[in-house]
Amino acid sequence: MKKISVDQLKTLSPELCAGDKVLLSGTVFTSRDAAHKRIAELIEKGEPLPYDLNGAVIYYAGPTGTKEGMVIGSCGPTTSGRMDKWAPDFLDRGLAAMIGKGERNQAVIDAIERNKAVYFCAVGGAGALACKCIKSCEVIAFEDLGCESVKKLYIEDFPLTVTIDCHGGNIFTEGRKKYCIL
Repeated sequence: MKKISVDQLKTLSPELCAGDKVLLSGTVFTSRDAAHKRIAELIEKGEPLPYDLNGAVIYYAGPTGTKEGMVIGSCGPTTSGRMDKWAPDFLDRGLAAMIGKGERNQAVIDAIERNKAVYFCAVGGAGALACKCIKSCEVIAFEDLGCESVKKLYIEDFPLTVTIDCHGGNIFTEGRKKYCIL
């Protein structure tokens, strides 16, 4: 398992291959469909974004309420395909990586390759365990969206699998070929 920081992603993404297991540390931003829609509207209007997309990592998650004594509630990945509409533009603006679960469409895959980015999958259904890797959480935009607000998280040794790499590697398509699943 490779330990890497968010700051290293732009440099290291060409070395990552589909199937690699990593422990990621650094700042990531939560964002789901409602927040993506608002961010896209800000881009269209030429207004400032809640965070710089260049070099950023988006975690497709909507954490549950925080219990007393905890930094964050359960924080598992959501289905990434719901953000496919916006992902190519975000990647073209410098997004380094996305974390979620599930397959991506061809436009996203092409943008990952074109921009030397990476798509990670986190284990679905393990949000209560994932929150143990989250060391800080701050709502930075769209508080009215509740669990879908944009949050700035600091993660340490967050376990992920490289699912789509910048060389065309894709564990979804490779897995189907390997196990003859149509």
